[in-house]
Amino acid sequence: MSEITNSPYDLIVIGAGPGGYVAAIRAAQLGMRVACVDRQFLGGTCLNVGCIPSKALLDSSERLWEAKNKLSHHGIVVGNVTIDLKTMLGRKDQVVKQLTDGVGFLFRKNKIDSVIGTGRIVSADTVEVKAAGGTRTIKTKRILIATGSAPTDLPGLPFDGKNIVGSTEALAFDKVPEQLLVVGAGYIGLELGSVWSRLGSKVHFLEFTDTVLPLMDRDLSGRLHRLLEKQGLTFQFETSAQEAKVKDGKVHVTWKSGDKTGTEIADKVLVATGRRPVTDGLGLKEAGVELDKRGFVKIDNHFQTNVPGIFAIGDVVGGLMLAHKAEDEGIAAAEVMADKPGHVNYRVIPGVVYTHPELAQVGLTEADAQREGREVRVGKFLLSANGRAKSMDETEGMVKVIGDAKTDRLLGVQILAAHASDMIAECVVAMELGASVEDIARSSHAHPTLPEAIKEAALAVDKRAIHS
Repeated sequence: MSEITNSPYDLIVIGAGPGGYVAAIRAAQLGMRVACVDRQFLGGTCLNVGCIPSKALLDSSERLWEAKNKLSHHGIVVGNVTIDLKTMLGRKDQVVKQLTDGVGFLFRKNKIDSVIGTGRIVSADTVEVKAAGGTRTIKTKRILIATGSAPTDLPGLPFDGKNIVGSTEALAFDKVPEQLLVVGAGYIGLELGSVWSRLGSKVHFLEFTDTVLPLMDRDLSGRLHRLLEKQGLTFQFETSAQEAKVKDGKVHVTWKSGDKTGTEIADKVLVATGRRPVTDGLGLKEAGVELDKRGFVKIDNHFQTNVPGIFAIGDVVGGLMLAHKAEDEGIAAAEVMADKPGHVNYRVIPGVVYTHPELAQVGLTEADAQREGREVRVGKFLLSANGRAKSMDETEGMVKVIGDAKTDRLLGVQILAAHASDMIAECVVAMELGASVEDIARSSHAHPTLPEAIKEAALAVDKRAIHS
């Protein structure tokens, strides 16, 4: 815990996740004296038990899968490939430590006081921090709530931390479960299900809706669903998990689908049906901070709550629950506090699912545009016709470009491909700058590269694709 003086801070940030620590750094850059309070660790859920460790395991497990299934295509014979799960998990933990240590370095560099303890808002100018060494009261001119979110369980499937778990525990199984049941086929479920499937689990999904990734483009999510089935994952749609009981070390989950009922038996059950805002113990009710009916903190267009001087960002305010959205809000909120024009363009925040291949999108899907009453033109290009994809042996996937039929404005892009998370950045910049589809089509793309598929899809909007 950093040394706290009696003089008031310009800003106290509660929560050291991507939104909170980035806001603290930006505020310090703008000349504010800042303290950041977190009950557990720097980096929050994302760096410690979310984005970063899951991607580390996704990368490790993908290398295993590639060694078993693809290297022979390149003339590389590796023999019998096995895993050392302890070493794999250790590498994941080391990646996490390097990044959280990096946040600590940035705090020291920017003279930000890091306070480990549970923060509670007493009033708009006072935060009480309870830690192992006791409780202290810190004065401040402003407070920023950046406490993030946590996994939600289901009424009949409460988390027990061992058999029925959320994403945190699913990052650290001490052995590969023979059978893993995943409740929820959203991005968290698909990513972690992919990890353990590659490592040897038989993974089965129960999904309440009729598709994987119900909030993403149905054309590409459907393609991803079929590819995941080829990889060995199995799915049961329009099905709700009812209740779980542990018997003889196995978890028995009853389910209901229409008039049908049944039971799935698994070694572990991962419940990945959503996340809730973390507001417990914050003292929001006592401070007079309003919440919406789902428990998210209500804010205005300047990230301020109904209580002057108390702001909020990130998962705790709802909307897209993405680390980079929280970062953008943290920067904008700090700039607003410094009387600068902080702003977040929510229409161009990308979303990525880190399966293999990856699914990334930004802006409107074709269905979104239709719901808004827009007339659109759509261009598609298959990765199987891309030279770099062929040379990489990564030909599964497609790029889809959505353009306004009247103005040619670029409305959205969806990419199912290896490295889609990298490819989508070009589209984000284009949309941020108000580009037309023609701007993408006329821009020179290096050959051979995967992003050439974006250019071809843009050309296809006007039926001018060269290689399809």
